[in-house]
Amino acid sequence: MIIDGQSDFRSLLMHHVTSHWPDAIISAYDPTEAGYLPDEFSGAGNDLVLLGSEHGERDALRVLKQFVDRPGFPAVVFFGARSDQKAALKAGADGFLPRLELRHDALTVLLSDILVSRRRVASTGSLFVGDERTGIHPLIRGYNFVEKLGATSHSSIYLAERESTRVMVVLKVLQQLPDVADNIGAFDRFLQEYEMIAEIEHPNIVKIYDLGVSDEHAHIAMEYIDAGDLKRRISAGINEPDAVRYLRQIGSALAEIHRVGILHRDLKPGNIMLRKDDSIALIDFGLAKRMRLRMELTDEGEIFGTPYYMSPEQGHGNGVDHRSDIYSLGVIFFEMLTGEKPYRADTAMGIIYQHAQAPIPLLRPRFAKYQALLNMMLAKLPDDRLQSADEIEEWL
Repeated sequence: MIIDGQSDFRSLLMHHVTSHWPDAIISAYDPTEAGYLPDEFSGAGNDLVLLGSEHGERDALRVLKQFVDRPGFPAVVFFGARSDQKAALKAGADGFLPRLELRHDALTVLLSDILVSRRRVASTGSLFVGDERTGIHPLIRGYNFVEKLGATSHSSIYLAERESTRVMVVLKVLQQLPDVADNIGAFDRFLQEYEMIAEIEHPNIVKIYDLGVSDEHAHIAMEYIDAGDLKRRISAGINEPDAVRYLRQIGSALAEIHRVGILHRDLKPGNIMLRKDDSIALIDFGLAKRMRLRMELTDEGEIFGTPYYMSPEQGHGNGVDHRSDIYSLGVIFFEMLTGEKPYRADTAMGIIYQHAQAPIPLLRPRFAKYQALLNMMLAKLPDDRLQSADEIEEWL
């Protein structure tokens, strides 16, 4: 239901909703012409109420408060001036969008997320399929939503079922980052890199099934790997043979992406997945390469590179090449063997400093046969390191 005193705005909202969900049933109400809704109005029969700020002489925020205070009232999205946002959310709105800066993607994503969070069967079959637990992400056609796995400042990650094959996939939906420097063209280059990955057939690289773009969003449908990541495996403890086997597989995957000109630049245990057969699958390519590194050791900063695994040149913002990935893999190999990170400090800059200046750590005596290889992977200068990931296998 759309409630607002401006006919053009009601028509605009109706257009946005029906263009994405053509089967949606929408009722529009003008409180300035038809009169204010009665106190007993419960919103029954509606999945959502889209409440605009134009109510003639009546305070729209007061109307909002009256609506949300009624037991069982449907979700309400408020559309007003940017200055109304804090008051609207405090009053109980399920969502807010500025009416003068309305964008299609922002609207459809917000409405869908509210519906999914309420586990409510929507009026239109194009949003939800089967039962209340399943639906299609509003920007992506051809996938049944199962659950949201997580989110970062630039993407949301979903578990979904591909309608055409009934295969479970991980659906990663990304958006532009206007506040990140050098972002012009980064989105297209990011997709190009994943297109290159999609063409690679390698047992230790995640399978890419689908790529697409819509307005300021892109999506990637990739292999669903449900045996956890290497970070969790390290926490549980890894024996020597498995650590060496994982090193071989990761090195082989790096060599393959380097051959087609892709750098990973965010290699860390959380980006290395394990399949049920205990094989490695490398994920998350390219994004860190295209965004300027953030140095803070925060959840947000870890998206762009984690100081524990950065090469000296990457940590200091210098130019990097494939040998930076080899350094990161050296850090991971040390951690797999010992259960510890080679360098620790109280701050991100302290860790970065140690990568550049501290001696290469020594392995315990029982792992001494790997020290020479580790030295070649963790050399401070790129020219002193292994010059290709293929050399890892040769040294082993």
